Amino acid sequence: MDRNLLFVFLLMAVVIFGSQLLFKKTQPPNPAHSSQQATQPVAQSTPAPPTPVEHRAGSSKGTAPSIPQPSKQASSESQIIIENDVYKITFTNRGALAKSWILKQFRDDQGKPLDLVNSAAASKYGYPLSLWTYDETLRNKVNSVLYVPSPSSAASPVTAPTSLSFDYTDSGLTVRKTFHFDQSYVVGVDTSVLSNGAPVWAFPAWPAGFGDQTTLPAYAASQLEYQANNSIERTAVKKVSGGATLHGTYDWIGVTDTYFAAVFIPDNPDNVTSVSLRYAIDLPGSNPNEPKPADVLGVAAGQPGQSTERVFVGPKSLQVLEAVHISTIIGAEKDLRGLVNFGSLGLIARPLFIWLRWTYNWSWVHNWGWAIVIQTILITIALLPLRITQMKSALKMQRVQPQMKAIQEKYKKYSMRDPRKQDMQKEIGALYKEHGVNPLGGCLPLLVQLPFLWAYYRMLGAAIDLRQAHWLWIRDLSSPDPYYILPLLMVVSMIVMQRMTPQPGVDPAQQRMMNITMPLVMGFIFFKLAAGLNLYYALSNLIMIAQQSIMNRTTLGREMRDIAAKRARKKDK
Repeated sequence: MDRNLLFVFLLMAVVIFGSQLLFKKTQPPNPAHSSQQATQPVAQSTPAPPTPVEHRAGSSKGTAPSIPQPSKQASSESQIIIENDVYKITFTNRGALAKSWILKQFRDDQGKPLDLVNSAAASKYGYPLSLWTYDETLRNKVNSVLYVPSPSSAASPVTAPTSLSFDYTDSGLTVRKTFHFDQSYVVGVDTSVLSNGAPVWAFPAWPAGFGDQTTLPAYAASQLEYQANNSIERTAVKKVSGGATLHGTYDWIGVTDTYFAAVFIPDNPDNVTSVSLRYAIDLPGSNPNEPKPADVLGVAAGQPGQSTERVFVGPKSLQVLEAVHISTIIGAEKDLRGLVNFGSLGLIARPLFIWLRWTYNWSWVHNWGWAIVIQTILITIALLPLRITQMKSALKMQRVQPQMKAIQEKYKKYSMRDPRKQDMQKEIGALYKEHGVNPLGGCLPLLVQLPFLWAYYRMLGAAIDLRQAHWLWIRDLSSPDPYYILPLLMVVSMIVMQRMTPQPGVDPAQQRMMNITMPLVMGFIFFKLAAGLNLYYALSNLIMIAQQSIMNRTTLGREMRDIAAKRARKKDK
């Protein structure tokens, strides 16, 4: 019995392992099981693409017989430069990719023309417009072989508008890339990859971040963004899964940082496949032996077999983005303006920026710092009626404080669950109505101002126009004040304004504490924020000090100060 059972087990093992070996020999390779296997989508629950059937060059299994193509490849490496008024792109025929992508109208931290290619990351993980495939071996090959360019590199540099093609054919593998250039930041990209006549899933990629990323905060600001189903989705770098596949309808999809973007715009938004790329990179630190780790984002996007799309590589400037038109569904944005993230208060922040840009374009301004000064003055003056309303409401509340305390003392002996407590609320409500007091009157003006102030903060943080914008001693309004003059001015002005503002309903000891604590907390928060934002808040405080000084001399102001003084004397006794 035991011998028979042992024999059965041995026979089953032979059948199982033998069939697996036979199956492994006859099945074609599956590129989805490569080192960067497609996983679940990052930003939405979309079905993964069907397993792409890629055939290695030289293999004839699983395909119909095809006529061998003559070999077509270059004998040496060469470069071709394409330029227009806004960029200068250097292509190499080794891999048919971009080694440099200089934006002529922008500068890096050293004052040189900004190269959007992150050379440190690209040398390890791939240069712009390389091809991403599920088969790592094939991916390395198509991005390293020598293509035949047309026109030849002898004509370099070439001025747009023009087109540039790269061709490679060898051992059954045929690759063709064609790029179309005009006078904008948009480049047309057509790619085709065939193996023994069968289409290969290969997508153009921007694989390794941007050249303006030199610090940890700059890398942390990276996002994967796309417009689909009439909405814009943004995924922070820490939530992006490297090698994950997105599949669906996308008007555009790409990667961004604070001020720049590389976005693929498919000619046919349906049936688009995209792969999110995330790699690790070490940044130099103060200690050479302890580099700082960071994550660099990339994206590949296209359609199976042959891709026809455009790629926008440039600044996140509203004027530039609104000029890039896309074909999309009804209700969605018809351009790339969604790349500028004004946050949840975009309905306020975007008009604020358009107003600021209009102020900057005045013939006698042409400076973003002075444009902020002018706009801040107008905004603070416009909010003055709200501050007056707030003071009036606070004064009315203080006038009825004795009667309200008497009512509260009358019902003090009853618990909160006692029904007679409701009578207390009714009496207080009647008192408010008799004297025209709105208990929320002092808060509503502040609630109106908060969204406005938050929108201004978002607007200044998203506007590339303030990047490297000069004003007086400030060299870059989008960076912290190098001498911390504006943050200190904001703290001092807040202390002065708190002391000048009558607060008759606040305990004097508590008021003294808040007069110091609140400005210090705000100073700590704004110490490292953009100089443009500190300029706005500091100047707002200075204008409100002048307003408060005038208001304190009015009948309303004097009465509020008298009430506060009486309350302080009573507290001291």
